[in-house]
Amino acid sequence: MSKGCWITILEKDEDKGRILFESVRRFGLAADGHFWSDDLETFAWTSAIPNLTHPNCGVWVIAGTLESFRTPSIRYGLSLLAIAVQSQRGQGFQILLIPDADGLTADALPTPLRDAMILPAATAPGAKIIARANLPIKPVTLPYRLNIFALSGLGQWFEIGPASGCQWTGAMFGIDSGEILAHGVGEDGRLPEKTILNYPMQGLKLQLGEQELTAWAVANPLTENQSYFVKITGYPTTLLFGELSETDDASMFRVQLQ
Repeated sequence: MSKGCWITILEKDEDKGRILFESVRRFGLAADGHFWSDDLETFAWTSAIPNLTHPNCGVWVIAGTLESFRTPSIRYGLSLLAIAVQSQRGQGFQILLIPDADGLTADALPTPLRDAMILPAATAPGAKIIARANLPIKPVTLPYRLNIFALSGLGQWFEIGPASGCQWTGAMFGIDSGEILAHGVGEDGRLPEKTILNYPMQGLKLQLGEQELTAWAVANPLTENQSYFVKITGYPTTLLFGELSETDDASMFRVQLQ
């Protein structure tokens, strides 16, 4: 069965939305979507998670002005939405970016969007969207797991853990701005109701080039089915996380959100 697409328009531009939807439907592809709400405080970005994680969604199309793609708050929201979707659909889930002008490059995008396809501004997108929607999701293996939970009353919680077949002797999570408020360990995929922490650490200072990050950590061993959960406030640009180890061979991973 042919798959459909979800279209995100970064500005409330009904003409742009109509033209893009018509160009896709002309090829017989089922399309739905929404106008982006740049409201991080209420976690407005979470509204599209059910649509993008539905098995019949083959590609996520994001269209907007070059200025919108460069706006920090929009980049942060798109990053969290991409993390949430990729944690369920896989890192190879198709994302297609359509800026209104040339100048958007993969290396300047937040980490969760760097594998997206960027269409040149003058390209007719319909055929490209159709082709991407019906490609199988390519397996992409990362050396870690990363997810995000954002719920009214509970706040933002990042989930990290070792990849399939791996184990960590502990976990560390740091941010360059904002504040870490709480942490816990539990089964992957859901926030723990109760947790026992081994040697919890707070307020650790990490140096990443010219950036100083604040980190929390625990010494709980983690398997591929267990995760470290960290609650934060604010909108950090950089995450640094990985295995807490007494040796020097533990890997740390950097994720840019803006």
